[in-house]
Amino acid sequence: TLTPALCALILKNNHGKERKPTPINRFLDKFNNMFTLGMGKYHNFLTKFITRKAITLPFLLAFLVGVFLLSNKIPSGFIPSEDQGMIYAIIQTPPGSTLERTNQIALELQKASEDIDGVLSVFSLAGYEVLTEGTGSNSGTCLINLKNWSDRKESAAEIIEQLEEKAKEIPGANIEFFQPPSIPGYGAAGGFELRVMDKSGSGDYHKMEEVSKELVKELKKRPEIGSAFTFYSASFPQYMLKIDNDIAEQKGVSIENAMNNLSTLIGSNYETSFIRFDRPYKVIVQAGPQYRALPTDLLKLYVKNDKDQMVPYSDFMHLEKVYGLSEITRHNLYNSSEVSGSPAPGYSSGDAIKAVQEVAEKTLPRGFGIDWTGISKDEVSRGNEALYIFLVCLAFVYLILSAQYESFILPLPIILSLPTGIFGAFLSLSLLGLENNIYAQVAMVMLIGLLGKNAVLIVEYAVQKKAEEGLSVRDAALQGAALRFRPILMTSFAFIAGLIPLALATGPGAIGNRTIGTAAAGGMLIGTIFGLLIIPGLYYIFGTIAEKSRLAIYENEYPLTEQTEPYKHDGKFEN
Repeated sequence: TLTPALCALILKNNHGKERKPTPINRFLDKFNNMFTLGMGKYHNFLTKFITRKAITLPFLLAFLVGVFLLSNKIPSGFIPSEDQGMIYAIIQTPPGSTLERTNQIALELQKASEDIDGVLSVFSLAGYEVLTEGTGSNSGTCLINLKNWSDRKESAAEIIEQLEEKAKEIPGANIEFFQPPSIPGYGAAGGFELRVMDKSGSGDYHKMEEVSKELVKELKKRPEIGSAFTFYSASFPQYMLKIDNDIAEQKGVSIENAMNNLSTLIGSNYETSFIRFDRPYKVIVQAGPQYRALPTDLLKLYVKNDKDQMVPYSDFMHLEKVYGLSEITRHNLYNSSEVSGSPAPGYSSGDAIKAVQEVAEKTLPRGFGIDWTGISKDEVSRGNEALYIFLVCLAFVYLILSAQYESFILPLPIILSLPTGIFGAFLSLSLLGLENNIYAQVAMVMLIGLLGKNAVLIVEYAVQKKAEEGLSVRDAALQGAALRFRPILMTSFAFIAGLIPLALATGPGAIGNRTIGTAAAGGMLIGTIFGLLIIPGLYYIFGTIAEKSRLAIYENEYPLTEQTEPYKHDGKFEN
């Protein structure tokens, strides 16, 4: 509804009368004169350039080489870490620390975080660790909520740097900060996640602790790694119950009965329920608190033997102090430890993953390996899927154009003009320091259609002029390029103008918006400018080949689109 109304207001038929010299008319006249002048210079340039294969083909080759070099230079990624307005803090006090000590550290961190500009509120929780969803008296979590993006100047990454400086002033705890994952459900944190696995089957948890900490130590030396940490520890103070089976047998005590009885006395057991005063009550059997306050109280308890005599546990059992795990974690049936981290500023997740693989290959001893988890697993397993998708899109477009032009040669100028846009996308990403992630790849797939449309406008018109008016390939290419010069520029620059807000996006989702906007706008700009120069030359080359060699007996260069009149074949009109 808007376009016809604008046409009625602007494109009025004056029936030979002079138009009124209004500001709009003067602007339109200048605009049209500018376009006409530009089209004339463009046509004059093409007359000298279009038939020179020695210029067109090296020009195309230069763009292909540029695409190859930039694609290897730009850091790769999968899904960028976005500022979601929240930061996680994991607190680890030394093994064996009490819950009160951990809670004190959490409160100190909470108080220090609230003093930072940009932090809205802080919620602390002792005894629970959100990264591995584990519980323990020496672990805690702080959820730091940030102010709205419009009310703060710092990003979440910059606030994390301030929090790390504050955390250095809190002794007696290891505190790590990270952002939530970009996609909920893909792991517990942003950055990278992996598991160190003991494939030797030794079951040596202390060896696993040494290997994990050595891997983290080496990772921190790499410039691609901003942070790396593991909370795996086999140094928790514990008591091991040592049972003398021979003495227990002499006492007439069954080991199974002794363990079940000890489990009931220490850990409790549900026996039955009863109703009183119209309310149900549960019967829980357990030793009184005063009989299980200290570890040595275990040896003062009794168990009944096979002669219904009460035998103290101290007769056939003793306690031994050991160090071990608070929780046993497994991955793919192997004993494992979790290592997490994030890339350093200026490096992508792909750079960090490559660095981790190199360090793991050099550092891990024989029998140990790593496996990726969370969003890192998808990024590693993805491989060259984006390249295959791009090639499939090109093949799909080529087959459609082949059916449209009834030729397998004429679509090649359109397909071969696309590297100019891909080069522009990579160049814009490189200049603005963005990475080649899934958003950039979506933009490049979109460029196939957008830049292919520009090439189709020229090739379509040239094919029609050659078929209907009998023009030579050179003249058809010149007319097609000159007459399509204006619609190509206007539609392309209108699209680029619409991408500017994406390329300059701020706030939530800014990195993804900037990536797709920058790649699409840069690819469209360079692809349009250089495509106008290279497409006519490519059409001249392949149009000449198509004219000399036909792949089918009844092949005709009559495109199926924009055809309004029947054409002759063997002296007969056909539709």
